[in-house]
Amino acid sequence: MRQIFENYTEEDFEVWKILFDRQMKQFPTHACHAYREGLKIAKFETGLIPDFKETNAILKETTGWQLAVVPGIVPDYTFFELMANRRFPATTWLRKMKELDYLEEPDMFHDVFAHVPLLTNQHFVDFLEALSKIGLKYVGNDYAIELLSRVYWFTVEFGLIQEKEGLRIYGAGILSSAGETKFSLSDEPPKHAFSIEHMLNTAYRKDKFQTEYFITESYEQLYNSIPEIEKLLADKLEAVA
Repeated sequence: MRQIFENYTEEDFEVWKILFDRQMKQFPTHACHAYREGLKIAKFETGLIPDFKETNAILKETTGWQLAVVPGIVPDYTFFELMANRRFPATTWLRKMKELDYLEEPDMFHDVFAHVPLLTNQHFVDFLEALSKIGLKYVGNDYAIELLSRVYWFTVEFGLIQEKEGLRIYGAGILSSAGETKFSLSDEPPKHAFSIEHMLNTAYRKDKFQTEYFITESYEQLYNSIPEIEKLLADKLEAVA
């Protein structure tokens, strides 16, 4: 599959612009430093839908990653196999104007705008690659995949990071949502210190704002947690064997 750029409509470009501009107003005080730097590196602009050929050239030079076009949510094996080989699955379709605030299945704004900037951070992508290689070992084991999905969910999708300026967002699920961008950094939801064991024991919801978040201290901490993820996952699987 490939991105067919000429198929984008005026509505697509307007949707991208509205979503882009709305988030950019919040990002100086909400998005993490690495994400904001990644936006510049990726050369994302308001009103301009990214061309995957250009984005891939930038990513390849920066961290060796690429975007792989997928039609939507893919099977576990495909998902992990792509990322274990430094290819991030991304859709090319955009939500409609009537769906600006909520979309059940991730679209290109989520996959590209929210995820790509951090694909320029080496420690972050090393974490993604290593986590995906663990996932490949357990494809077919529903319990193991559920546990791994919790780590992915509370880091890659809904993670917060402590920076010298304050608490900031790096999770793509938050960065693509205007409402959750505000909510996640408010005083309302509980926030926990980074803990793989806590994440593995915490279920999540896809249809509402998260009820709790985890705070990492650095992207190095994410990558350095891989051995612990492997050990705790193996322990939990052994316990139910």
